[in-house]
Amino acid sequence: MTRELHVIDHPLVQHKLTLLRDKGLSTRGFRALTQEIGALLAYELMRDAPLKPVSVETPLGTAQGVELDGKKQVLVTILRAGLGVLDGMLHVLPSARVGHIGLYRDPKLRTAVEYYLKLPGGMAQRDAVVISSVLATGGSAAAATRRVVETGARTVKFACLIACHEGIERFHDEHPNVPIYTCAIDDSLDARGFIVPGLGDVGDRLYGTE
Repeated sequence: MTRELHVIDHPLVQHKLTLLRDKGLSTRGFRALTQEIGALLAYELMRDAPLKPVSVETPLGTAQGVELDGKKQVLVTILRAGLGVLDGMLHVLPSARVGHIGLYRDPKLRTAVEYYLKLPGGMAQRDAVVISSVLATGGSAAAATRRVVETGARTVKFACLIACHEGIERFHDEHPNVPIYTCAIDDSLDARGFIVPGLGDVGDRLYGTE
């Protein structure tokens, strides 16, 4: 069993995450920082991306370099709070295909209910990243990842801004071979299933709703 967990502890990521936590941050500021962290997450997610050698003509000669081995990335975001992270990742991976999964959490049962699914074709030849804002109870993240795994995607990773131990454990109980990439691991969940201290309701903070 793999159960890979990667905490992105780069100083710039941690600095921006601290700013993002501030409850006094404006909607505009929250949105901008979420996108910036998403872009930085994309760099880490692509650390092991396959490369192939190429040559390119510069103004003064031929240079030997590398390029990504095929444009096979697909970013699958969980609606709606994952959209902010997605926007940042697309700055780094502008050619990536995008999928969307709509889920809401039943408030009594804390189970994920799917209401929307749209994924690119040819998933068996693609490397997928499932994107969420947080990994809290783990139910929605596990359900979304299950849908992507069912497509036979070549590889699957999961990325979020903040996770907690309960969510990590539940996610890896169902998907032990899917690596998790996150910027922080917080202590606990409150009675509503929100991470504490966390970020609050990321969707509301992104879009100025309540």
